[in-house]
Amino acid sequence: MSDLRIDFPPLPEALEFSVMDSHCHLDITPELSVEAALAKAAAVGVGGIMQVGCDVPSSEWSVKTANQYSNILASVAIHPNEAPEIEAASGREGLLKALARISQLAQEPRVRAIGETGLDFFRTTEAGLAAQEFSFREHIKIANQFNKPVMVHDRDAHDQVLKVLLEEKANAVVFHCYSADAEFAKKVTDLGWYLSFAGTVTFKNAPNLRSALAICPLDKILVETDAPFLTPTPHRGKTNASYLIPITLRFMAEELAMPSLELAKKVNENFLRIFGTFD
Repeated sequence: MSDLRIDFPPLPEALEFSVMDSHCHLDITPELSVEAALAKAAAVGVGGIMQVGCDVPSSEWSVKTANQYSNILASVAIHPNEAPEIEAASGREGLLKALARISQLAQEPRVRAIGETGLDFFRTTEAGLAAQEFSFREHIKIANQFNKPVMVHDRDAHDQVLKVLLEEKANAVVFHCYSADAEFAKKVTDLGWYLSFAGTVTFKNAPNLRSALAICPLDKILVETDAPFLTPTPHRGKTNASYLIPITLRFMAEELAMPSLELAKKVNENFLRIFGTFD
């Protein structure tokens, strides 16, 4: 992450109705303070942020920050690419210790999801896949135990992700930065699960995401940044932040041939339904 270019685009036109960023990493963009990130977001109609942890320190930071700011909620987990590294460094005992801490954090009232967890067949080598899947299954158990949705990271692992979710009887599921196609979208939304679209849906080389969006039920759509990554077109390559949500949402509305105001209302309803309010 050290090679991330710090180059923030200008503020877009404000949305007509406030929405929430369903996946963001404020902790790895120190050049933009939490206060500045929230102020910029509020100025364009982004009323709240789901701050997502990827290891024990970032999950602890996420909980602390959510407790400090009324318009931030937290999600906690060991990222699927982190789990094999923990096990390689400190054995299964070390991974279990990290998972136990995530389970403790999951009980915090402002923790509203368990993630990001899942499978990543792009970055993790074959040697790390067993630890990755073990961690994923344990996260689902934590989510089910505390009746919170699983926030899934799925990279080049669609079929196996679905298999694990079904075997572990996952209750509520959000596919963060949805990356599959329309056929897979139909399978998971038929199960009542949610698709969260990031700036990738605006990329020219992502017709699969637009096809998935087209068939996704309106009550299963979320929008996110995954900031500071995946900045939407036309600012691809610059640093992402929650205040750029309007660009992605307006693009999605155009693809769906519906007013952005109407989509914003639906996305907001969906966020509050799956994650709860900021109270």
